[in-house]
Parts: sequence; C-alpha cells; structure tokens
Amino acid sequence: MALPDIVYAVRPGEHNEALRYSLRSVAAHVPHRRVWIAGYCPRWAADVGAIPVPKRATKYASSTANLRAAAEHDGVSGEFLYFNDDFFVMKPLAGGMPVFHRGPVARVEAYYATRGRGQYLRGLRDTKALLAGLGHPNPLSYELHVPMPMTKTRLLETLDTGAHLPVLHKRTLYGNLHGLGGNQIPDPKILTRGPRFPRSATFLSTMPDTFNHGAVGTYIRARFPTPGPYETGRRR
Repeated sequence: MALPDIVYAVRPGEHNEALRYSLRSVAAHVPHRRVWIAGYCPRWAADVGAIPVPKRATKYASSTANLRAAAEHDGVSGEFLYFNDDFFVMKPLAGGMPVFHRGPVARVEAYYATRGRGQYLRGLRDTKALLAGLGHPNPLSYELHVPMPMTKTRLLETLDTGAHLPVLHKRTLYGNLHGLGGNQIPDPKILTRGPRFPRSATFLSTMPDTFNHGAVGTYIRARFPTPGPYETGRRR
C-alpha cells in the first residue's frame, strides 16, 4: 500500500519553531511519501512541497483555503495526513495513523460554552446544525490536535458542503459526513507551562506559550535535538 503524504496548513510567519520540531517528529516517526506545506512555507523548510496561498481575512478562512489548495493540488497524494504545525508525534506510527475523535459534539459544546469561546463556539454550533440537517443528529467531534487521515475527494466534498459557514469545523464535518468512526481520546493539547503532562503519549500538541516557555516545549525540543531532512535537504 502506498504511503500517504503529509499536509500542513501553516499560518504566515518565518519564525515557526513548532513547525520545525513537528517536522523532526514526522521524519522520525511517521512513514510517509512527501511533506507539503500549504499557506506560508518558511524559507528554512527544505525538501518539502510548497503550496502558496494568500492570507484570508480570518485564521479560520485561511486554514480552509490552505486545505482546499492542498486538495486541489495535482502533486498531493490521494490519501494524506492532515497536520497542524503544532502537532508532535512522539512514538513511531508503524501501523499507520488511526482515526480518533473527541466524543459527542454536544459534550464538547457544553465544555466550550462555559469558557466563552466566541467564534469557535459559533462555528461548532453551525457545523452541528449543518450535520443535523444532513441526517447526523448526534455527531462526533473530530476537533482533536492529532493528525487526521483524509482523502482529497472526500475533503473537497466536505469543504463544498460547508462553504457557507464562516467558521467551519472541517474535521468534524469530514469525519461525520464520511462515517469515519474511530476511537475516542482526550485532546493532547497542553495548555499550561507546568511539568504535568503525559510523557508516555504518542501525540502531543502545544500552545505558543507552552511550546516556547513550558515544560512540554522543553521536553519536545530535547526529544528531537538534531535537524532533520526538512531543514537540511534541498528546497523543492
């Protein structure tokens, strides 16, 4: 079976140390064919496919545009793994990438409703309503900070279906439209600087503050101290 590509949707900015260490983790632990960076590709990134995409008015619109550009690109493999630049794979994925979800959308909605997550919460509710209208009254949330297996054909169908939503929860719409199922896990995003985080975890994700100043960032940098092929190779 052919190996999947890796697709990153990346915000503008030359200084992106989280991306650097995410790429090191991919090189060490994720079997793949090629890495693509859609959006802004830093000049230091080497041996990757760059898919430039102009910045949109919001970060949500930008991430959607970046992902669509990757799905429409002839060079990207039909099956790929969707990454954010703050995803770190801490153990080898010898058997391929499983599908994970966060549990019922209703439960995730209740969690964020207590925290006043403005646009994000509205996008969750809009996506939930869209899914209900499409025959999915009890959808699962796939808004996890872990890589997600996708196909280009299914992704384009998903983005077309939700194109009218200003803050589309793309992973959740994709996972429910296409019946991915999967196993429920807690979100591995580390939100605090302190030393309490699961060092045995296969996946970790960070905030800018926790990567730059937290114990988890120190741990990730120590795990991948050596520049990998996506820093030292030839820019494609």
